[in-house]
Amino acid sequence: MLEWDAVLIQPLSTGDALFAPAVARNREPILDVLHRLLPASGLVLEVASGSGEHIIHFASALPRLRWQPTDADPRALRSIAAHAHDTGLDNVLAPQSLDARAQPWPVARADAVLAINMTHIAPWSATVGLMAGAGGILPEGGLLYLYGPFRVAGAHTAPSNATFDADLRARDPAWGVRDVEAISEAGLAQGLSLVEGIPMPANNFSLVYRRGRYRNP
Repeated sequence: MLEWDAVLIQPLSTGDALFAPAVARNREPILDVLHRLLPASGLVLEVASGSGEHIIHFASALPRLRWQPTDADPRALRSIAAHAHDTGLDNVLAPQSLDARAQPWPVARADAVLAINMTHIAPWSATVGLMAGAGGILPEGGLLYLYGPFRVAGAHTAPSNATFDADLRARDPAWGVRDVEAISEAGLAQGLSLVEGIPMPANNFSLVYRRGRYRNP
């Protein structure tokens, strides 16, 4: 399953390392949120790491955490490994192949799970698998963090998101901007509760889930 796409990830060199232009724009706003949410230490698993730029940036800023990148696409795994090699960080583990739909996941336990810009460029079954996998490996109170464009109450939050959604569905009918309510329902079935929705730049959101029963915002 391809969980990222060349329309979003653009190779800017002839080597294995790929570069996503959006990362430079959103990595700091995402990191600001993660600083508040992540534990002081432990293992953070990223699903669909894509180029690997996000996890390398976060690992550099939060060195007390160990970071496990994953992706289903061999091109992404090579890119992640190349970026990790170039930076020499010792808290980034070797990338692992992970299809969110395939249970059980190859990582048995994590203190937090991240999925950035995944749900809209993968089939809905991948989001269902993401919730199932995260619910299976997170401890009580463990964090699942999602970032991207989402619909709220069945409606897009900006005209640009509606245009983006139509473009995604034209590329692949299985893709598309997902409803927060549908994601949260899939999460509740796996013991994951939405505890916070944070508006982000460029009409995106951070969705914060915790394993266990919490009151929704």
